[in-house]
Amino acid sequence: MSGAVSSPGGVPVGLGLDLVDIERFATALARHPRMRERLFTPAEREYAGSFADPAPSLAARFAAKEAVMKALGVGLGAFAFPEVEVERHASGQPYLKLHGRASELASGRGIGAWLLSLTHSETTAGAVVVAISW
Repeated sequence: MSGAVSSPGGVPVGLGLDLVDIERFATALARHPRMRERLFTPAEREYAGSFADPAPSLAARFAAKEAVMKALGVGLGAFAFPEVEVERHASGQPYLKLHGRASELASGRGIGAWLLSLTHSETTAGAVVVAISW
């Protein structure tokens, strides 16, 4: 299972960090209308769409997906971006849910949980993920 835990009992086995320039990301989204569907799940698009400017939220989620790749030690193309999904607990705390090939890669590496932190300023969005082995 690849999900969130509040205090994992496992061992950290991977760390990923990614930063995204929000203005550049927003420009790319505007130029390539199908990009949202290629990168994000319907739930992620819906959540980001609840804000006047969805770009910071989407950029942070994109950073999380790239940070997961780094934590797994894989490159672009190892899995489709929507296979890593950022969801939120009722408290607002974000967590990761992996599907398909991303989930298979995590399971193959013994990863049973993820820790996730998202942030953004006016110009930059970022994510840090820690892969936890059970």
